[in-house]
Amino acid sequence: MLPRHVAIIMDGNGRWAQQHGLARTLGHAQGAESVRTVVRQARRRGLGWLTLFAFSSQNWGRPSDEVHDLMDLLVDFLRQEREELIGNGIRLTAIGEREFLPARVREALTETEAATAHCVDMRLVLALSYDGRRDMVRAVQRLTDLASKGQLLPADVSEHQVMRALSTGEMPDVDLLVRTSGELRLSGFLPLEACYAELHFADKSWPEFCAEDLDEALSVYTARRRRFGLTDAQVTAASA
Repeated sequence: MLPRHVAIIMDGNGRWAQQHGLARTLGHAQGAESVRTVVRQARRRGLGWLTLFAFSSQNWGRPSDEVHDLMDLLVDFLRQEREELIGNGIRLTAIGEREFLPARVREALTETEAATAHCVDMRLVLALSYDGRRDMVRAVQRLTDLASKGQLLPADVSEHQVMRALSTGEMPDVDLLVRTSGELRLSGFLPLEACYAELHFADKSWPEFCAEDLDEALSVYTARRRRFGLTDAQVTAASA
């Protein structure tokens, strides 16, 4: 069975460019092409949710010209892909601290979210200015604010309420998490939402990642047995 929700850490754009004697900006541009390819393949394969780690909170510390170019690429992607997203029934949304994004990015993001709001065949989620720990802190702040107003008792705080308070509150848990470029870490990406996810690490840099690589990750996923703490016998009995 295919995963319902796939999340990808798109790593290695800048390093790929440097290895090919190119400016880092060109690596990000090629990475945007990989986004288009992978989104199309995810739709063809019938995935319900695809979340892409596009820009982390830590990325604000990069050189200002690189950040500026990344934001321009994001605006171009949001505007150029809007009609294709609609045509393929893909709804686009975003998670993260969007208030830190430049006004031009927030505008393009809001426009594309509104234009695709009626689409129901697949959800594409962009993690922008996102960090899992920061998102957890904000969720706690939301819950303590309710408690301070007398709308929530501490004893009534549940796992469900905590998960709903995250910016990912309406999303299903991640089934498969993929990271490219051979790095073996999660970098603060969806720490609670992916706590039971299957992990797949690809050696290719993101600009090299293609439809066949996504298919390979999906194949690896379907070959694994997800037990969620149960024994093999229990899983077999439950699926019989």
